[in-house]
Amino acid sequence: MAPSTSLGKISLPRQQRRLLQPLSSPKHKRVAATPPAVLLQELFGDAQAAQPPKTRRASDETLAVHAGEKLGRGADGATTDSIATPIVSGTTHWFKSSEDLIAFKEGRRHSHEYGRYSNPTVKVLEDKISALERAEATLVTSSGMNAIVATLLALVPPGGHIVTTTDCYSEARAFIGDRLSKMGIRSTFIDLDDMESLQAVLDQNDVTLVYADSPTNPLLKCVDIRLVAELCHRKGALVCIDSTLASPINQKPLTLGADIVVHSATKYMAGHHDVIAGCVSGSEALISKIRAWQHDLGGAISPNAAYMIIRGLKTMALRVEAHNLTALQMARLLECHPKIERVHYPGLESNPWHQVAKSQMTGYGGVVSFEVKSDLCGTMRFVDALEIPLIATSLGGCESLVQQPAVMSFWGKSDEEKARNGIKDNLVRFSFGIEKFEDLRDDVLQALEKI
Repeated sequence: MAPSTSLGKISLPRQQRRLLQPLSSPKHKRVAATPPAVLLQELFGDAQAAQPPKTRRASDETLAVHAGEKLGRGADGATTDSIATPIVSGTTHWFKSSEDLIAFKEGRRHSHEYGRYSNPTVKVLEDKISALERAEATLVTSSGMNAIVATLLALVPPGGHIVTTTDCYSEARAFIGDRLSKMGIRSTFIDLDDMESLQAVLDQNDVTLVYADSPTNPLLKCVDIRLVAELCHRKGALVCIDSTLASPINQKPLTLGADIVVHSATKYMAGHHDVIAGCVSGSEALISKIRAWQHDLGGAISPNAAYMIIRGLKTMALRVEAHNLTALQMARLLECHPKIERVHYPGLESNPWHQVAKSQMTGYGGVVSFEVKSDLCGTMRFVDALEIPLIATSLGGCESLVQQPAVMSFWGKSDEEKARNGIKDNLVRFSFGIEKFEDLRDDVLQALEKI
């Protein structure tokens, strides 16, 4: 074994010897530590040093995964360490004592009573959607139409007046024009971009609520939400926006001035064509009114369905990014194709709604509508020649879907009704899924050759 050697007997290079010298050595100069504030000023300037770091809001990608669970009120009362939100299937919940029940009734204790009113799994979903929409509260319902009906019944009393657009969701339009009129509620239909007509109606000072889709289906027109909210609020009218075709990732109507935002959660939120649900978000005061009506309507969502949407929301940001990119690329391709007459997509700079969409959306969604240079039968041949998309209604799922509105939604309708809704025989609505863009591109191009 080699003899032990003390550190002092080792011949070291000069730099290493200097590092090993004790701090008391005269060769070490004592330097005062630089105060953190001075260091920050040297690095970032006076503005950064003077201000404490701002709290950073979690991104939509992070909120979609954690809000209502690890982040938010849902995490505070968690009784499990499961990463996945538990499906609480019990229909009724018990209380420890009468005092415990009274505390719940008086709002001093948060809990659940009966499944038609609330449910722990559904509450996680509602909190997650609220975070994404920047809303105080959210109500999840059994369908998008149920959310619309509950909202209108709760916020527009008999004698009230609803203003809506001529191209809002067809079933909502029928409910407003046919059903609510029998309850003593008046309705006025205006063109989406006719702000003069909206102002004229508002000047009558009797409008309760303005309801509109943005973007619309299937022509993807966009409401200037900021302008509409400003005009309506001057006259004391509420604004409700159906933002289904945008998703909370691409558009947040509440931050633009709307009072209420509704979605068919069946679409981008759930994202897999396997669950039907709706939601409405807004202030606590407005959602409380809608929730009271919803209790009577009985359109509660099941905990199992709520869990499926929670799971779908976790990947929504990723899916919507793919939808946005594919749809924009396809819209640009189709716009230049000799067998396409017109493309309806707000992401195109040539689109009349582009500037409005650009001002209030971060992406333009996965739906592209376009008019083929052919007649009804020729357009049917194009649709039938497609190999990847499924001929089906709905949108926002992983699978691409295609439909010819003149056949899918307006078959048997008069030419006058189709014209009134902007539906031409050669119109195609394509909801692009998350398949590879090149595969979809090649499929569309080969199908166009069949015309």
